[in-house]
Amino acid sequence: MATKLTVLSNGSLRVDGNDFELVDAQGNPYGLAGRERISICRCGLSKNKPFCDGSHKGHFEHDATAFDLPAPKPAAPVTPPAAPDAGAAPLA
Repeated sequence: MATKLTVLSNGSLRVDGNDFELVDAQGNPYGLAGRERISICRCGLSKNKPFCDGSHKGHFEHDATAFDLPAPKPAAPVTPPAAPDAGAAPLA
C-alpha cells in the first residue's frame, strides 16, 4: 500500500501505509512498533506529541477540504561571479 496522508476535519493528520518512517528534527526515527496507521497532532494540545491523543476534541476547528496550491515561482537565475581580469596584475 502506498503511503497516504489524510487531513481529518477538526482533528489529526492520519498516516496510512506499510512503508513510512517518522523521524525527529535530528533525523532519529520514532519506534512505531510495526504500525501501518498513526495520527499526528495538528492542534498542539497532545500530551504525546507528535502523536495525536484526542486532546483536540472541542478545542480545534478546521474543515479539511482539498484545494490546489499555486504553481511554485521559478527560482531566480544565479549569476556566476565575474572572472578575474586576465590582464590585471597578479595578486600578492
